[in-house]
Amino acid sequence: MSYVKLQLHDKGNHVVMDNGIARVTLSKPDGIVTGIEYNGIDNLLEVLNEEVNRGYWDLVWGGSGTAGGFDVIKGTNYEVIMENEEQIELSFTRKWVPSQEGKAVPLNIDKRFVMLSGSSGFYTYAIYEHLKEWPAFSLAETRIAFKLRKEKFHYMAVTDDRQRFMPLPDDRLPDRGQALAYPEAVLLVNPLESQFKGEVDDKYQYSCENKDITVHGWICTEQPSVGFWLITPSHEYRTGGPQKQNLTSHVGPTALAVFMSAHYTGEDLLPKFSEGEAWKKVFGPVFVYLNSSTDDDNDPLWLWQDAKSQMNAEAESWPYSFPASDDYVKTEQRGNVVGRLLVQDRYVDKDFIAANRGYVGLAVPGAAGSWQRECKEYQFWTRTDEEGFFYISGIRPGQYNLYAWIPGFIGDYKYDDVITITSGCYIYVEDLVYQPPRNGATLWEIGFPDRSAAEFYVPDPNPKYINKLYQNHPDRF
Repeated sequence: MSYVKLQLHDKGNHVVMDNGIARVTLSKPDGIVTGIEYNGIDNLLEVLNEEVNRGYWDLVWGGSGTAGGFDVIKGTNYEVIMENEEQIELSFTRKWVPSQEGKAVPLNIDKRFVMLSGSSGFYTYAIYEHLKEWPAFSLAETRIAFKLRKEKFHYMAVTDDRQRFMPLPDDRLPDRGQALAYPEAVLLVNPLESQFKGEVDDKYQYSCENKDITVHGWICTEQPSVGFWLITPSHEYRTGGPQKQNLTSHVGPTALAVFMSAHYTGEDLLPKFSEGEAWKKVFGPVFVYLNSSTDDDNDPLWLWQDAKSQMNAEAESWPYSFPASDDYVKTEQRGNVVGRLLVQDRYVDKDFIAANRGYVGLAVPGAAGSWQRECKEYQFWTRTDEEGFFYISGIRPGQYNLYAWIPGFIGDYKYDDVITITSGCYIYVEDLVYQPPRNGATLWEIGFPDRSAAEFYVPDPNPKYINKLYQNHPDRF
């Protein structure tokens, strides 16, 4: 595209970032995304919603002796951090003061929004901070949510084989839908489009494991077709490890970037901060990617393939070089760990066995397997190659244990030594040997230990309560 100078327009109660490809409007000083103009569409976000219910960061919290609750994070101070020909970065901060005790989550929050020259979209990240003298609290969930225009975005894509045309939010209302065992699950009795009649809509049916939540979003199939995508280039700031499940996109049309939640785990993954405990964490950046197809003959679903290519480009660029906050650690300040993982199981093979496609990660020191419940700090994961070699790059400085588990073998591995990551370090760990727990030879075995329910027998569901996507589907489980 032809070069267009980055522009920042201050409209009083709003501020607009414009790079000639997209125009992003944020409320000031709240830092709520109220408008995204792209490819001739004046706003991709739901104009029928109030401005505060379009694009926002939120959290769910609790406190000692107080209920806490759901909180759409609104800034109280606005600042232009950077404005030049290559980058605009805006900050919307909210400071906690003791007079708010019991009424607001005791966190300082700095929401950042970044637009780069020539980039088809924008980035957002945030820094959360709890000072040690502040009261105790718990944080049940934090995420970014975008509510798109229901008249335009009807096709949702989460993975290659989990995508479909979706019902409208109106179909979930009492006159068109029947609420089931919990409010998220609704039987579509009289939907506006008859093709959805008899299906169950439930946002939890589109959850994915953290490792698989890399890009997801929505397509407007009208010409010119437009895609709206949330791209997560790194999982380091998500809690619970690679197999922890989180929500993605669902009827709304809604797209979520979930960083922390108790879904599927409950209290074990609800971080509790005590008085006297200092904590700071950077969530993101996440890339909001916009794409379009101007060719009338082009399949709109091509936009999904393009979004995956962009996701790969973002992942290769991680850690990013552009975030202006000192709390975001740049590439040259990070460290790397390389090594090899082997398995010793004399009942399987007298020789060492290479840990083929094993999961290896760094997380805060703890017991073997403790990374599954770790919910405050960063984690860095990779997979071994067929020979068991692994390379973990871009690790923030700090002290970690190295953990692993290998498909095909039960149990968890932990490297005994604490690994200290310093700026620019390359640490080679000797061949690591995991000895799976065993009391003797295997007498019989059902299935394959891979921490998945994929092999479980799943009976045919009651035909009254189906999601057509999962009929004859590899993710039937």
